[in-house]
Amino acid sequence: MKKKHFSVLMILMLLTGCSKQLDDINWKFWEYFTENGTSEEVVEEIPEEEPVEEEEKPEDIPQTEEPPETDENQFVLEEPFFTVLNEEKVIENTDNILVLVNKDQSLPADYIPKDLTIPDVPFSFEGDYDKKYLRKEAARALEGLFAEAETENVEIFAVSGYRSYETQYGIYNTYVKKWGEEKTNAVSAIPGHSEHQTGLAMDISSRSAALDLTEEFGETPEGKWVKEHASAHGFIIRYPEDGEVITGYQYEPWHLRYVGKEVAAYIDEHDLTLEEFFDRAIKQ
Repeated sequence: MKKKHFSVLMILMLLTGCSKQLDDINWKFWEYFTENGTSEEVVEEIPEEEPVEEEEKPEDIPQTEEPPETDENQFVLEEPFFTVLNEEKVIENTDNILVLVNKDQSLPADYIPKDLTIPDVPFSFEGDYDKKYLRKEAARALEGLFAEAETENVEIFAVSGYRSYETQYGIYNTYVKKWGEEKTNAVSAIPGHSEHQTGLAMDISSRSAALDLTEEFGETPEGKWVKEHASAHGFIIRYPEDGEVITGYQYEPWHLRYVGKEVAAYIDEHDLTLEEFFDRAIKQ
C-alpha cells in the first residue's frame, strides 16, 4: 500500500513541474515505503471474518384442524347425524337419532328399531299395540314432557307412536280409496316415508280435542302448552303451520318428533322445519 502512495507522489511532482532535481531528492524517505531497506511490499493483514452461524429454523408446528367458521344461521353438527342415502335415496344409517325421513328419502321396508319400548305415559286407548312403542331415548324424553305437563295440570294423551312399513301400507291405501291419492299424500306418508317407522315420532291429543288428531288441537290450551314446552324435552312440531311447501304435509300440531334437546331448541328458536335445519347444518 505504501509503494502505491510513493508512485502517486512521484507522478504528482512531475506533473506539477517541480524545479527540484531528482538527484537532490533525499531518497531516505524511501525507507518509509520499504521494510528493512528492501522493496518488498507490505501486505496488510485482513482479519478473517468469523463464520456466521446459520439461524436455526424453527421446527414445523403441526397444524391442528380448526373447526369451520360459522354464523348464527349455521349449526355445527357431527357427521354421524347427517342422513346417508344410497343411489335409490333409501336411508342407510337408519338408527341415526336425527334421521331425516320425508317424501324424497325413505327407510328400508324391513327396518324395525332395535330398542323399542313403551313409555310410561297415559294413552288414549287400552291394550298392547305397536303404536304404543317408541325408541328408548325418545320414550324417556316423552315421559319427561308428560310429567311436566302433569305438574302444571295439563292433561295430554299419547295416541300413535311406532308404525311398521306394513301398517303404514294399510293406512295409506285405505286413505287413497277414501280420498284419492292427491289428498292422501297431503296427510299420509307413502310406506317407507313415514316418520312413525323411525320410532321417534308420537302423535298426541287431549280431551278438549276429543282425543282426535286434528288441527283444532293446536288451538286448545293443551296444544298451546305442548308447542311451548316440547323443545325443552327434545321434541319439535314436525309439520308446523305454514310449512307445507317445505315438508309436503299439512299442519299437524299433534305430531311430535324427537331430535334431542339441543337441536330442538335451535329449531324452535329459529322457527324452522327439520328440512330447513339440515340446510343450515355444517359438518364438524
